[in-house]
Amino acid sequence: MKVQFSIVALVLLGSTLCLSGLIVADLNSDQQALLEFASSVPHAPRLNWKKDSVSICTSWVGVTCNSNGTRVVGLHLPGMGLIGTIPENSIGKLDALRVLSLHSNGLIGSLPSNILSIPSLQFAYLQHNGFSGIIPSPVTPKLMALDISFNNFSGSIPPAFQNLRRLTWLYLQNNSISGAIPDFNLPSLKHLNLSNNNLNGSIPNSIKTFPYTSFVGNSLLCGPPLNHCSTISPSPSPATDYQPLTPPTTQNQNATHHKKNFGLATILALVIGVIAFISLIVVVICVFCLKKKKNSKSSGILKGKASCAGKTEVSKSFGSGVQGAEKNKLFFFEGSSHSFDLEDLLKASAEVLGKGSYGTAYKAVLEEGTTVVVKRLKEVVVGKKEFEQQLEIVGRVGSHPNVMPLRAYYYSKDEKLLVYNYMPGGSLFFLLHGNRGAGRTPLDWDSRVKILLGAAKGIAFIHSEGGPKFAHGNIKSTNVLINQELDGCISDVGLPPLMNTPATMSRANGYRAPEVTDSKKITHKSDVYSFGVLLLEMLTGKTPLRYPGYEDVVDLPRWVRSVVREEWTAEVFDEELLRGQYVEEEMVQMLQIALACVAKGPDQRPRMDQVVRMLEEIKHPELKNYHRQSSESESNVQTPTP
Repeated sequence: MKVQFSIVALVLLGSTLCLSGLIVADLNSDQQALLEFASSVPHAPRLNWKKDSVSICTSWVGVTCNSNGTRVVGLHLPGMGLIGTIPENSIGKLDALRVLSLHSNGLIGSLPSNILSIPSLQFAYLQHNGFSGIIPSPVTPKLMALDISFNNFSGSIPPAFQNLRRLTWLYLQNNSISGAIPDFNLPSLKHLNLSNNNLNGSIPNSIKTFPYTSFVGNSLLCGPPLNHCSTISPSPSPATDYQPLTPPTTQNQNATHHKKNFGLATILALVIGVIAFISLIVVVICVFCLKKKKNSKSSGILKGKASCAGKTEVSKSFGSGVQGAEKNKLFFFEGSSHSFDLEDLLKASAEVLGKGSYGTAYKAVLEEGTTVVVKRLKEVVVGKKEFEQQLEIVGRVGSHPNVMPLRAYYYSKDEKLLVYNYMPGGSLFFLLHGNRGAGRTPLDWDSRVKILLGAAKGIAFIHSEGGPKFAHGNIKSTNVLINQELDGCISDVGLPPLMNTPATMSRANGYRAPEVTDSKKITHKSDVYSFGVLLLEMLTGKTPLRYPGYEDVVDLPRWVRSVVREEWTAEVFDEELLRGQYVEEEMVQMLQIALACVAKGPDQRPRMDQVVRMLEEIKHPELKNYHRQSSESESNVQTPTP
């Protein structure tokens, strides 16, 4: 009996050792694949991958592993200065990879065929590179988001795309893709852009409900929402242009008749009429030019012809403060693209995104296809030195993935411009409140938590990196933008000190902490209060500010406290949340965090890094012990005296 037990024990021990060896081998193979990629593709110095690193999961930039640290599940290397082609035996070997983000680099050549077919791949962001050749096929059926826009892909859309039942985002715009569009029947597809390619034929019925902008720029494409196919015909040949409308014999007879009756008086009248008409055109053009010149000199706002789509063509006088000597003096931050200058912004087509607390934001599409957001600040009261010092901090805190990075700025006496990346996902405000009613797809619980956790991480980084006196000052749902990975990204960072009357000082601002109106000072703890209101907005579906078309304004902290005091907790939560899948315990915990953030006394509120920890623990309760141990170890370390 003892012998049998020993044999069983040996077998189990051997199996355990083999399994652990397999796990190490898997992680080692991931490491080897990444090293092969890094050695073959030139990159920025901050890519710190080294073979002798203690753990690729904790020390390698851009690498994310699963919870037990056995496989690489995420590779995030946007804007890392990657140049060249991807080797076949590198990224494609990461067979546990779920998220791949290589956008905004200089990668060229064909995309290896084994990348999009990685079995576990869910999100692939490869936009703004120089990839060429055909789009690889097959594609993993687990794919949820694919962005290969702004590359040089050619060929047709692979038929395999018709089987991607989980695909939600598909961005193929600004390539050279040709052929007909497959008859997509993708139940999860919510975001589609095929614009600016060489596609032809009619738009399938399965995707004709997408907007005009999803298909524009394909001259041979027809059908709703573009022109009906019957109205599109090939251009006539020169012979067709001059084809006679009547038989030649009839035409010759008419010509002879007209020659006989064409006298001198008729010719003089015709000449005088033509001269008068040309003179009238010249006068109209001169008046128009003078008026346009006068307007451009007298105003610093964008001028141009408005179209039905709400777009404007930006005039060359972006503002009265854009002076000739400084025409191209945009200041770019480290790591930002220098592929455009102020002149390019002036020539770009622009669309007003909105008028906010600090100025007007425009979506500008540059000639080479890059889309940026230009914010024209109003009522800036500081001088150039203070302006540049403040924006230097803004540029530094923009290095965090959950903080909207400032790419460039322009300063002159009468004009101050900020240039940001364009975020096509929109804002948290629109996801929570936009188009409510029948047919709307509500924002589910997990997405809300993920977005708010991302925003919290961004604010916490702003506080830690900016210093004790640097706060955001204008946290609200319209300033939480959604990136393509469905993370919250905080925008409008560090602007209140530059402005005349910060929006947070207004009594009508429902995100404002009570002490801000009295002290006129924005602090880290007033940011925490604003974030608490943001959490309540997410939980209740109600807005604390009055926006056009949204009149249901509520003093959220006061209303929630009154409902909770009466123990009607269920009445607090958004009806759209209660109709979907949610975890009631998590929602109650989130409500408790929000109420702690909106405590009336600043000292009663948690720090922003503590808020991040609490939010993380809602989805990952196992982190509670880790955070508790970290806090205890921190408290045992004596703080050195200054």
